[in-house]
Amino acid sequence: MSKQYETVIGLEVHVELATKTKIFCSCSTEFGGAPNTHTCPVCTGMPGALPVLNRQVVEYAMAVGLAANCKITQVCKFDRKNYFYPDNPQNYQISQLYLPIARDGYVEIEVGDTKKKVRIHEMHMEEDAGKLIHDEWEDCSLVDYNRSGVPLIEIVSEPDMRSAEEVIAYLEKLRMICQYLGASDCKLQEGSMRADVNLSVREVGSKEFGTRTEMKNLNSFKAISRAIEGERARQIELLEEGKKVIQETRRWDDNKEYSYAMRSKEDAQDYRYFPEPDLVPIVISDEWIENVKARQPELRTEKLERYKREYDIPQYDAEIITGSKKMADIFEATTAICGKPKKVSNWLMVETMRLLNENGQEPADIRFSPENLAKLINLADAGTINSSVAKEVFEKVFAEDVDPEKYVEENGLKTVNDEGALREIAAQVIAANPKAVEDYKGGKEKALGALVGQIMKAMKGKANPGMVNQMLRDMLK
Repeated sequence: MSKQYETVIGLEVHVELATKTKIFCSCSTEFGGAPNTHTCPVCTGMPGALPVLNRQVVEYAMAVGLAANCKITQVCKFDRKNYFYPDNPQNYQISQLYLPIARDGYVEIEVGDTKKKVRIHEMHMEEDAGKLIHDEWEDCSLVDYNRSGVPLIEIVSEPDMRSAEEVIAYLEKLRMICQYLGASDCKLQEGSMRADVNLSVREVGSKEFGTRTEMKNLNSFKAISRAIEGERARQIELLEEGKKVIQETRRWDDNKEYSYAMRSKEDAQDYRYFPEPDLVPIVISDEWIENVKARQPELRTEKLERYKREYDIPQYDAEIITGSKKMADIFEATTAICGKPKKVSNWLMVETMRLLNENGQEPADIRFSPENLAKLINLADAGTINSSVAKEVFEKVFAEDVDPEKYVEENGLKTVNDEGALREIAAQVIAANPKAVEDYKGGKEKALGALVGQIMKAMKGKANPGMVNQMLRDMLK
């Protein structure tokens, strides 16, 4: 009988904080920009340049720590982690080893019907390194220090996850927390959320952990899932062949769906950590913690509960809407204006999602205002415009945030409810389509639809379809 194996996974997640400036200097943290333009003597590690801590970094780190049920370390300090690497300008990184800002927390995840807590060992603040660009053409490597000194928090979990599904649920939960707090946009494709996966396998029932490997270079949830499946299979194959798993850092190549060894994993002493001499310890008062707590917004789990109580919308809709802070804000603000939660939810779930998908955009990229969505809903509800015109107007609202009332007025899109004008066109359409009339009278309901379509076309889509339908039935009796 073949052995059964269990996967054991712990994660180190780096989250780039949404401060305007870097952790120890006033350079911009904006993504992109020409290489080496968001730099100064501090973040390029020039001799004699001194770091000054950005207070907002500490506040964001505390906010994430509190939301993840951690204890805040009220006297914490920075340490110097020494390593030589071309993208690390000082040849050391300022991080926190001995006294991280937060520890001993957890987040609750749901996979299928089961809930479970994933414990968080610690969370620490540190600076990011620069970025190496390998130029295959010129056969050289170039370095861009724009990212150097961008503030990060590293969130280290306990080895509590057992599958790729649990890992993704955990990452989704962290991403949601950070986005709701405004602490980070967590865009994996821009590197503002990165995960290193520590994975080992052991026989089911065994108490001992197997030898773990660490996988880097994972920048999408799909890549993380594939890497976990790939590494699990690789380790099981080694054990089945009677070989040993070597503790090492591996790099995942998502195109080849294969990981290969980068380096054997050193122990912490190789980094010669010592207290950072250029920065004073941070003392966090009870009052400061209370202040940050008081400003914590409603997080997704609480929002979902409240939506069930306050708004009569399906659970599925509520989950999609609260899945993005931006979407939830628009939903609540629009509902506050027009008082029609069900209608607002429908416009967000159907038309908004369709246009986002067509444009390859995320909910965070939505540009229209709640005021204009509320106006559109009211126009459609009052029958001032019919549903097909409403969709057409919404495309303009979505793209340019136009005022729908003005747009409808200026483009003459109001529904024609003038019975005389409609009757006249209906008579012309009846006269021009004897076959459809005959079919309808012979009991073919579909034929009526064809006649309604002709009238709508003649009215440039501006007639009231319900009214046209009724009128035709009366005229054909």
